[in-house]
Formats: sequence, structure tokens, C-alpha cells
Amino acid sequence: MAKILSYPLSLLFFLIFGLVLAVFHPIQWLCLHGFGYRAHKASVSVLNFLIMGCTRVLGTRYSFQGAGDIPLGRPLIIVTNHQSMFDIPPIIWYLRGYHPKFVSKKELGRGIPSVSFNLRHGGSVLIDRRDTRQAIGELTKLGSYIQAHNRSAVIFPEGTRSRDGHPKPFKTMGLKILIKAAPGALIVPISINNSWKLQRYGKFPMGLGAHLRFQVHPPMEIVGNIDDLLAKIEAQVRLGIKPGP
Repeated sequence: MAKILSYPLSLLFFLIFGLVLAVFHPIQWLCLHGFGYRAHKASVSVLNFLIMGCTRVLGTRYSFQGAGDIPLGRPLIIVTNHQSMFDIPPIIWYLRGYHPKFVSKKELGRGIPSVSFNLRHGGSVLIDRRDTRQAIGELTKLGSYIQAHNRSAVIFPEGTRSRDGHPKPFKTMGLKILIKAAPGALIVPISINNSWKLQRYGKFPMGLGAHLRFQVHPPMEIVGNIDDLLAKIEAQVRLGIKPGP
């Protein structure tokens, strides 16, 4: 019954979602080229708040806990599991004071109104997973950027999203490069639950009634053996993941 109901609600969601993306594409352009970085960043924050609002049509709820433990004035490397494209708007909105930038695959840099524009012009990096040299260069650039400006880099070390909520093993090369390029950063592990339920049926229809939970764990300093630190980060993220039906 829930899946049957999801068809008309999904159509309504995609109509509103597409309208928001289309409207904010020129708004982003105007903010960036007319008023600079801060105006553009504010427009992106509002865009992602509205994207979250669009999912309310589907009965989606959000909980974001622990963000108050993150200090200001430090570069951050945010490390989180990945369950769907809807992991991203809450991170941008709830952590907007930390200027989150993303490590994304290059394919997302074209063809998606608003989203592609922000990835290309908002400080994030687009990597070619088939070109190691290009990926290393972009990750190094992002690490140096957050170190210089006290901003944050968001990385999904699983590489691809989990379609059932169960975490995949971390691929640590990208995280190591960010740590090397931003040695003064704090590591902020985040566990995401239930966002996969929005896409439990695939791209269409959308899942109904998902409660997306984001648990921010205590920040970690970059000290000691890096491999031990990476194992600790992965264990912390995994500890907060509660896969379920």
C-alpha cells in the first residue's frame, strides 16, 4: 500500500524538487558573480534547506545531533558513510557555519541544475576515479583550501553509497591525502541512518516516511599513527550505523 501511495507523492516531489533546482540555478549565478562567495554560499544553504523541505512531501523527517560539539575556527575533515544523494542537503544546512565542501565524482559536475553549478564554483572538487593523478591533485587542492580558510571538506570513504544501509569498507587513500594537505584539521566522524530508505525502490518511486538521522561524533585530532587513526574513525562511524528494514 505504501508503495502504491508513493507514486503520486513521488511525482509531486519531483515536480517541486525540479522547480527548486531550476529557480536556484540563476540565483546562484547572480549571487556568485554579483556579490561574491558569501552571497553564493548563503544561496546554497537556502537551496539545501528547501530541498529538505521538498522531501517533507514524502513524510521525511530529519534529526541532526551532536553538531554543537564542533569548534569554530578550525579546518575540518568530515568523514561519513554514504546512503543516498539526500545525505548531502542536511550536511550543508546543519553545518552551514563550517562551509562544507564535497569530494564528488566528476560526472556530477555537469547536467544537474543548481547542483552541478555549486560543485563547480562553490569550492568542492570533482575527481575522476579512473585518473589517480587527477584525483590526488584535486584532493590536495581541497585539503590546502580548508587549511588556509578554516573550512571543511566532506568525504564519503566508502566510495559508493550503500543501498541497504549496511556500511561498506572504507577506502582510505583520499582521506590520507586530505590529512596530509590539512594537518591542522579536526576529523569529524558522522554516522548517517535511513537515508537509503528514500531510494529503497530505486530512482522511482521514492520511499515514504523515512526518518533520516545524523549523529555527529566527538571530533578527533590528527595525532599518532595515521593508519590507527583511520581505523578508529571507521569504527566510530560504523558504531553509529543501525541498518534496519
